[in-house]
Amino acid sequence: MTRFPRSIAAAPVLACWACAAIGCGGTLDAGVDVPHGLLPVDERHPVILNNDGPNDNWQGEYALLLASAQRLELAAIVINTGGSWSNLDANMAGWNNLVAAARASGMHDVPDPLASAGPSLTRPENGDIDATTPNGSSGARLIVEVSRRLAKPYRPVVVATGGRLTDVADAYLLDHTLPDRVVIVSSLGTINGNGARMGIPNGEMDAWADTIVVNRFRCPLTAVAARYTSDRSANFDIYLPLWIARYNKEIFGPLFAVSLVITKSRFWITAAVSRKASPELPAEEAFRSPRL
Repeated sequence: MTRFPRSIAAAPVLACWACAAIGCGGTLDAGVDVPHGLLPVDERHPVILNNDGPNDNWQGEYALLLASAQRLELAAIVINTGGSWSNLDANMAGWNNLVAAARASGMHDVPDPLASAGPSLTRPENGDIDATTPNGSSGARLIVEVSRRLAKPYRPVVVATGGRLTDVADAYLLDHTLPDRVVIVSSLGTINGNGARMGIPNGEMDAWADTIVVNRFRCPLTAVAARYTSDRSANFDIYLPLWIARYNKEIFGPLFAVSLVITKSRFWITAAVSRKASPELPAEEAFRSPRL
């Protein structure tokens, strides 16, 4: 079966599965498990797979292979919609076929996919995340239930997403203690010289869900830093001056907004100059014109 990669940004997900698979040694340090591989989570952490279409990346195949080889505890598969994969019935048919083929080939420890229907979350008028009306989707309820059952203080459940973050954010709205039991590993956005930017792929599908996850869940690297110090000041886990770490959203948020305005303005100014020289060019082609 031919697979059509959504984008090169799917590579971080494959890297996550690979890092989990290669971890083969570890020590017990004062009662805290040390991760085997390069990530702060590894193959010992129960995993919930949360995706949409069955054919846009290899996340499902990797997960089933590792689960059958007992290199991964695949606790659940949650399927929703997003982007080009807007038909939940078609998405479920594809994932059910994948699971059926895996079982027919002798693979085991493969859970049935769960359909999770729910629209993108809506930002409340007051902008308060905790005032958001939840969907109460079946996927969100399953994430809450599995995390309560399987998570340990030193070994949270991993939710590996390959689509929009709606189910994850919805699960938080149902249970505000969820971030204490769950770590999110996602394939979304892009990496740039200044870090990372939320957007295509997957980060553009539900902006308010993205906001909820970024603001309410913890970076797993914070837990790694916490093992080596009792300091809990705003910059204990980041190489920034204290005042910048404390007010980073207030400082960098407006700068990011200004940079978007400048970029858009330059696009249209440059396109207008080029179109003046070649009126037959549309704006997009004018922006890419070799004369520039």
